Amino acid sequence: MKEKEGTISFEGKVTEALPESRFRVMLENGVEILAYGSGKMKMHRIRVLPGDSVTVEMSPYDLTKGRITFRHATPRLEGMPAYRRR
Repeated sequence: MKEKEGTISFEGKVTEALPESRFRVMLENGVEILAYGSGKMKMHRIRVLPGDSVTVEMSPYDLTKGRITFRHATPRLEGMPAYRRR
């Protein structure tokens, strides 16, 4: 995946879904940040739910906010479809 220059990428886990497509993410290093989904994720209707593992890009100037750029595949419950069509 292509990364913007001047950004820092971290792995984390979504802990809470907030209004206006924002999420509270706990990074691997134990820091909790506020993040939003990237435009491509909204365009392709990729859902992010609490408990999902994600990759977050952050600016080196503000390490309290970030952009979710990738949702990692999570194992689903048996018998449950991986996605639902509308």
